[in-house]
Amino acid sequence: MKAAHPWEDEFAARLLALGDVSTRSMFGGRAIYQAGTIFALAFAGRLYFKVDGESRGEYEARGMGPFRPSERQTLRSYHEVPADVLGDQEALLAWAAEAVLASRRSARRG
Repeated sequence: MKAAHPWEDEFAARLLALGDVSTRSMFGGRAIYQAGTIFALAFAGRLYFKVDGESRGEYEARGMGPFRPSERQTLRSYHEVPADVLGDQEALLAWAAEAVLASRRSARRG
């Protein structure tokens, strides 16, 4: 399915190097999966990665907040990817790989 906004396709394309990347519509944006594991959300021109107790601190230390698709809804398990990470493909893939791990750790914890 073609994304509604070009930046959704761009984010997904930049993450293809992770292997087995797919997307689905969600929250008016796109959910991004690696081997069936959701690890990222593209929404309103921004990219958010899955975080957990092991990874959240790096995002918060950089001042990056949680995903807020509306004024009434906040998903604290996804945080915005910093601009400098978005601008560096190698860093983006490293952070994305950590987001996949965070998602898998969360799934194991139930």
